[in-house]
Amino acid sequence: MNNRNAKDGKLMTRRDLLVTLAGMGAGLVGRNAFGAPAAAIRRKIPRTGERLPAVGLGTYDAFDVGPSGRARAPVREVLRLFVEMGGTVIDTSPMYGSAERVIGDLAADLGAQKSLFVATKVWTRGRQAGIDQLETSMKLLRSNRIDLMQVHNLVDWKTHLKTLRGWKEKKTIRYIGITHYTESAYDDLERIMKAEELDFVQLNYSIGAREAEKRLLPLAADRGIAVLANRPFQKAALFRRVRGIKLPSWAADFDCSSWAQFFLKFILSHRAVTCAIPATSNPKHLMDNMHAGRGRLPDAKTRKKMVEFMGQL
Repeated sequence: MNNRNAKDGKLMTRRDLLVTLAGMGAGLVGRNAFGAPAAAIRRKIPRTGERLPAVGLGTYDAFDVGPSGRARAPVREVLRLFVEMGGTVIDTSPMYGSAERVIGDLAADLGAQKSLFVATKVWTRGRQAGIDQLETSMKLLRSNRIDLMQVHNLVDWKTHLKTLRGWKEKKTIRYIGITHYTESAYDDLERIMKAEELDFVQLNYSIGAREAEKRLLPLAADRGIAVLANRPFQKAALFRRVRGIKLPSWAADFDCSSWAQFFLKFILSHRAVTCAIPATSNPKHLMDNMHAGRGRLPDAKTRKKMVEFMGQL
């Protein structure tokens, strides 16, 4: 995978790009990989107008690590860079092994608790079991208030939404939502989005999985529901598709210098998307992802060109 350095015209490998980003660190914030000024992209939560950075951080698999300093060192650096580069939205779940505890510990260690917009989930059946899980999540995250609490994969959603609304009234939760990760759940997501007052919906969306464009993203826009986009790389399947293929030169027209940015900028160029949440435990990949949330985004004509390009691979 190659990128062209605009300054000297030489080919720049993805590895070279990531090394450059790592060496420049936070000093690159506010500029794209070619050195041109780039504005951070922030999106409004429709119900309140609160603005969030358009690139967040997922934690599935990536933050399910052991308690030792050595095991946690990579994700500690990921979280440190994420906050340093202006990231706030971090998404987790009781389903993700030790991720909630790791986030709570590392955020406290880094003094980053007030900087984060923490989204987690309830993933169980029954009212009391849900309450117990919510309380456990708060303890693990070391917080007396959660920014976004979501019903994970719609499990017992009617029961849990009732609880979440009560907690929101008490200001223990700021926002509530529902999640899923497959197109097979879209009919259920659509029914709930139409029937319930929700702040957020989380769903899978990528340049290789665009079913959400047909009904759910327009519905979210119409209903004033913020959207978190999960599986932006289709669990790395998109990277496998472009292995050994050069990034098209026209990607520079929307401040894109890597395949990760290509995929993320496609997602963010849909105006219904509030935030994409790629997961990673690699600090260099984190920096690459974060730069997708800066500078220009593809317009409608370019989005079509991107889809056609990927369709030819």
